[in-house]
Order: sequence, then C-alpha cells, then structure tokens
Amino acid sequence: MKYALQVNSSPGSSRSGLDAYRFAEAAIQSGHDIIRVFFYKEGVYHALRFNTPPTDELQLTRLWSELATVHGVDLVVCISAAQRRGLLAADEAKLQGKSDNDLADGFRIAGLGLWLEATLHADRCLVFG
Repeated sequence: MKYALQVNSSPGSSRSGLDAYRFAEAAIQSGHDIIRVFFYKEGVYHALRFNTPPTDELQLTRLWSELATVHGVDLVVCISAAQRRGLLAADEAKLQGKSDNDLADGFRIAGLGLWLEATLHADRCLVFG
C-alpha cells in the first residue's frame, strides 16, 4: 500500500505530528510505502532546524530527518505556509536577503502541487491535525 501523509499542526501544539510520524514508521516496518509527507499550515514548524524541545521530550524534527535519511521518505514543506511563518531554505533566504537556512536536514520546500501529485499516486491519503 502507498500512503501520502499531510501534517497540519505544529509539534508543540498537538500530538498529531507524532501520530503521523508513528504511522509512517509503522507503515514502513510493515512493508508499505510512504510516498510523501507534506507539511502544511502550522505543520511547517516540524521542519525548523532550530527546534529545541526540552531534552526529556521527543526530538520530532530529528526523527523526521532520520526517517528521510534511512528510508528515503520525501518530506515536503509548503512554500507559502513556510514563508508566512519565516521558515526559509538557503536559496529562498538568499533571494530575501537573509543568511539563514532554517530547514532541517531531509526536508525540502516546494509547492502545494506536490501534495496533489502525492494524492494521485497514493492508495490512501491521511491528514493529521
């Protein structure tokens, strides 16, 4: 089975990002494919390189990055939602005259069209948050 996931809430405001991560991890362990995880609205905060939750809490950004590295999961952050919240990749930061690269490893910024593409290729689409 092929899944496309959308995460809409920030890591600090809801458990839905953690639920999405655990679903993706379990699906992969069961032999399913995660076509893409699309981070939208407040969900873009999962991709923030500078997330620093307390040490006794899960480091969800790091876990997503590891999922991308180890299993090749495509982690896409909506460009419009990211820009509205000040989250910029290196190339966009340069265009905006800023020097920071806010994007954590394994994430990339792209348009909403990639979510649409994922929904066309997936057997199931799940929205978290």
